[in-house]
Amino acid sequence: MLRPLLFLCALIAPTGAQWSYQQTFNESSVVDISSCPITYYGQQYEQLYVNITSGNVTVCFNGFFNPETGGDCIVERSLGTESFYFQTYSNYYDYCYFYIYFNNMYLVHYISGTQPYLYSFNYISDPTEFELQVGGTTVDTVNVTAYATYYFSISGCRHSGQMYRPGTVISSDPQTCFSLTCNETAVLNTSSCGALERCQGNGICTLDTMLASTCTVTGPTVINVHGQINSIQDRCAYSLFSTPSLPDFLVLGNFRDRRRKDVSFLDSVTLRVDGHDIHLEQGGRVQLDDSTLTLSSSSQLVHGVQLSKDQTGVTAELTNLNISVFFDGDTAQIVLEGPAGSSVEGLCGNSSRSLSDLRLSEYSSTSCEMQYSETADTTIDCNSVTERCNLLKEAPFSSCNSDIDPEPYITACTNTLCKYPAVDGLNCQFLKAYARACSLHNHALDGWTSKTGCSSEAFCQDRTCSDHEFCGEKTVGGDTRCFCRAIFASKYQENNSFGDPTVCMQDSASVTLVGCLLEDKGLDYSALHLNDPTCRGQVDELTHMVTFGFNSSNSCGTVVTTNNSELIYKNTIMTQNSSSDIITRHDQVYIDFSCVQTQPDIKTATFRIRDSSVIQHITSGVWDYTLIMKAFTDAGRTQAVESSTEVQLNQKIWVELKTDGLDGDMVAVVTDSCWATDQPSPDSSPRYDLIINGCANPADQTVQVKDNGLGTSNYFSFNMFEFTGGSGEVFLHCKLHVCPKQNNCVPTCPGAARRRRSARSKYEGEAFISMAWTH
Repeated sequence: MLRPLLFLCALIAPTGAQWSYQQTFNESSVVDISSCPITYYGQQYEQLYVNITSGNVTVCFNGFFNPETGGDCIVERSLGTESFYFQTYSNYYDYCYFYIYFNNMYLVHYISGTQPYLYSFNYISDPTEFELQVGGTTVDTVNVTAYATYYFSISGCRHSGQMYRPGTVISSDPQTCFSLTCNETAVLNTSSCGALERCQGNGICTLDTMLASTCTVTGPTVINVHGQINSIQDRCAYSLFSTPSLPDFLVLGNFRDRRRKDVSFLDSVTLRVDGHDIHLEQGGRVQLDDSTLTLSSSSQLVHGVQLSKDQTGVTAELTNLNISVFFDGDTAQIVLEGPAGSSVEGLCGNSSRSLSDLRLSEYSSTSCEMQYSETADTTIDCNSVTERCNLLKEAPFSSCNSDIDPEPYITACTNTLCKYPAVDGLNCQFLKAYARACSLHNHALDGWTSKTGCSSEAFCQDRTCSDHEFCGEKTVGGDTRCFCRAIFASKYQENNSFGDPTVCMQDSASVTLVGCLLEDKGLDYSALHLNDPTCRGQVDELTHMVTFGFNSSNSCGTVVTTNNSELIYKNTIMTQNSSSDIITRHDQVYIDFSCVQTQPDIKTATFRIRDSSVIQHITSGVWDYTLIMKAFTDAGRTQAVESSTEVQLNQKIWVELKTDGLDGDMVAVVTDSCWATDQPSPDSSPRYDLIINGCANPADQTVQVKDNGLGTSNYFSFNMFEFTGGSGEVFLHCKLHVCPKQNNCVPTCPGAARRRRSARSKYEGEAFISMAWTH
């Protein structure tokens, strides 16, 4: 049985699975493998040079085997061959392979992950040996015994013509902190100190404080590279860093309100790079334009920015610009190259421009400049706040005071916490910002977290809130959740409501509640339902808004009532009430919502009986439907009156009023009255009544009313007539209304005997009817 020499490698998936034609070679040959190139110790090749001898077989990649000049080759010792077979195979699974068979021996080349391997199968009784050579030097020797299988790696790196194993340090210089390594995945990796660092001569890089300056933005305060402070009073976006030499790069800070309307906080940081926006947001979320990025501690290159994330926050590094931006959801620190940041513009630099000049309207809301005032929080003890903030002048912080002035941080701390409650991590925010600024200048401040009761980890890490929310503590030092921003919540709190007004449509209604307002009252949206307990709210995972609604296919227990000309649809959002509950920790909640709709207008249209029908499209408020009126000559209403139909006096005519577009499960159409005149105006005289109060005129035994108030259509019949001495035309006027179907919409009609009307009924001839209906 033939056994092949097999090479397997990863490649772009072909369009289908197929074998190539098997070729037989009786002499040394060059085989094209460009459709399935292999990687041999870090070098990719697209040709095989197969050399046949009686003593051995060689497969090389950069020329036929020559023991004097060397090369990249696999050399088989002792077996030899007189011929070999070659064939390729492709399939759907992102790989292909080819094989060469000789003398009951084959090798397999394959990819595991991204690394190439070989394994050999020997199906003969004689042992053999393989030498794997790089540049003529043997780097591996494999002795293959009879009927055995061996696996061996052929991965590595090439540098300056040499091959290196994965995990090998190729060169390292502690004096310059430069190293070159062939890493575990066989990729050359270089490392050295950053643009703002210097090598200490022992292989360790530290920040060069002579070349770097730091800008800190925390709460409403910006501490620029010179230690000067600015306080943001509104909720706009401001330029933090820019420079004339880099017109396509900008760092801006977005300020928003939280629990109070009169205090703003840094809410996010945006890097504008080459026309793209990289947003660093609360919870460690990073967005590129409109897409969310998934980050880890390993750097990810995005438009020239190295992005990484750990438990302390997100870091963005622009190594070619020597700028580093860190944001933990509350504090941003921008490290800049250059003494004192002399070329820096924006709030982080020494700018003489006013705040209004640095405000960025394209990133701000239209009302961001509006100022608010609120009653002072009398629970705040400013003396205790000041004492807390002054910890920055005590050990271990004091060891850093000579390099970084603590006063701007103390001012930012006291100004904020004397006005705003020390919740949501604020008690530690300013201390943490100072400690990190010190660490950037090689001050470790050992033990500061234990002394202050703070943590170095980011507050609210990995919790994502919507735009109208911010992340805060449920209880001091406890779990976190998303809270409504004060300005957003105020419009609901003023009306003592949980959400927006009801949205009413013709056959549906919905109301949307604000998730964070429900949580403020300790309400779980999943425990709320409508009158029908199976109808529950649907939460939007992005906005955390909860929507309840009903429609024509599911009324959810909606109650429909009338008030004069209005239809009222009413439902209630309520908390789940279980008879098995032993105790209740929250009040029962009942939130009524309703839609009040004026009954639709019934427009006027002219109907000529020989035209068979008239169709009128009616729009009135949320109502949008069609009213169709047809005349028939048979009780089954299948024979419509056509233009050629002869209608005789005293012949029975059936008239159908049918609507399309009304919800037949909730409302019914009631024909209140119909009357005839010999003029188009419904107020003209003489007048003859056919339907009165929803019932046939008891004075006319020929009038019959059917299905009135049962659905969205009804019909009536009468014997054809004309007014004595009239023009021969009869105008019919009908008044209709819409009734909630849960009510009894069918008119109660008296059973008294009816009298015949006075009308011409014994003469044949054409009759014309002009029908109009009004509300």
